[in-house]
Amino acid sequence: MLDQLRQIAIFAKTVDHGSFRAAAKALRLSPSVVSHHITHLEEQLGVALLYRSTRKLSLTRDGERLIGAARKMLDAADAGLRAVSDMAPQPTGELRVTAPAVLAQSATVKRIAEFSVAFPGVHLMLDFSDLRREVIGDGIDVALRMGWLKDSSLKSRKLYDVDRCLVAAPSYLEKRPDPALPSDLEDWDWLVLSQVRLALEFQKAGHQKITIKPTPRLSVNEAHALYFLARSGAGLAIVPEFLAREDAGAGIIRKVLPDWKPAPLGVFAVWPPNAPKEGITALFVRFLAEH
Repeated sequence: MLDQLRQIAIFAKTVDHGSFRAAAKALRLSPSVVSHHITHLEEQLGVALLYRSTRKLSLTRDGERLIGAARKMLDAADAGLRAVSDMAPQPTGELRVTAPAVLAQSATVKRIAEFSVAFPGVHLMLDFSDLRREVIGDGIDVALRMGWLKDSSLKSRKLYDVDRCLVAAPSYLEKRPDPALPSDLEDWDWLVLSQVRLALEFQKAGHQKITIKPTPRLSVNEAHALYFLARSGAGLAIVPEFLAREDAGAGIIRKVLPDWKPAPLGVFAVWPPNAPKEGITALFVRFLAEH
């Protein structure tokens, strides 16, 4: 019976993570051991639980019947463990967090530092990178995303908005007539992030929103590179306000049409759907959202 319970738990984790390899990484087992346990469970039950292919797994009808009960079993065990662990003075464990590299210069870092001080028993492993990591496949506990979220099975929560501004180098602006509206800029030299929408919205208090669709002169996949290209005189760019604040104060770069604000970017936390409701993942997300 105990072996079967273990096999059912491994089966549920495999379904939630989508592959033997991802489940093995989360469970700290080898893929062959995970496969062995599920195969043995199928043999004991006399049914197939999973359809296997080289790319993905899918549930059979019998597997769909079992997965609901398996998740209830794990939820009950998790609730019992939480009830016991509530007696502990501090949460403990490991938390893997990934975030866009540009957020390394934002107030998010201060919030993460405050979390680390508040919960010293949590070992944080931070990955600031513009290489988009797969939450399930890469064993990530929390991913911070900027922009517009795609529909997915992951859980998500909006943390805050990042204000943005339109900037260019003084040397570039000297060669251009003074614009009155964002539409005057449509044929200028635009520098854009390759992963961001090309329909750019601007809003000014008391005015209707203006949307322009410029043809980019240059696309780049990293926000710091985008900013430094603009600062070096290559053209216009929309960047997070916090990136340009110091240089704008020093006159190294200028804000273009500062009364017309580009639409802000949302910062979201996303995490696996099977993360415990009161675990350190949920604690971390709440801390960022509430501070």
